[in-house]
Amino acid sequence: MAVSEFDLFKINRYCTGKVPAQYLDKMRIESSVRGNSVTIVECRAPWHESLTEWSRHNVAQIRFDADAGNWSLYWRDRNGRWYLFDLVEPGTVDQMLAAIDEDTTAIFWG
Repeated sequence: MAVSEFDLFKINRYCTGKVPAQYLDKMRIESSVRGNSVTIVECRAPWHESLTEWSRHNVAQIRFDADAGNWSLYWRDRNGRWYLFDLVEPGTVDQMLAAIDEDTTAIFWG
């Protein structure tokens, strides 16, 4: 079972609601889906005139376990490896997004 369209809608709504409209030319939050994993990505406009590409920083990843029917939250280290964020029990997509917002350890948003 793949990630539901309803959960993807919630994730996309979460991402588009993170940045006020007046800052969208400088920053945006996006999601990237690969299989049953959804990565939340912070994108920043080029900071120097010699740059043309937006920078991308992976903030968090949520993974859907089709057998259990729940989501788990992961954090990324400086080497690009993902680890289970074990301070939050697996649950709904809403619970995972809330945990990213709460960021009790400052591991997601810094």
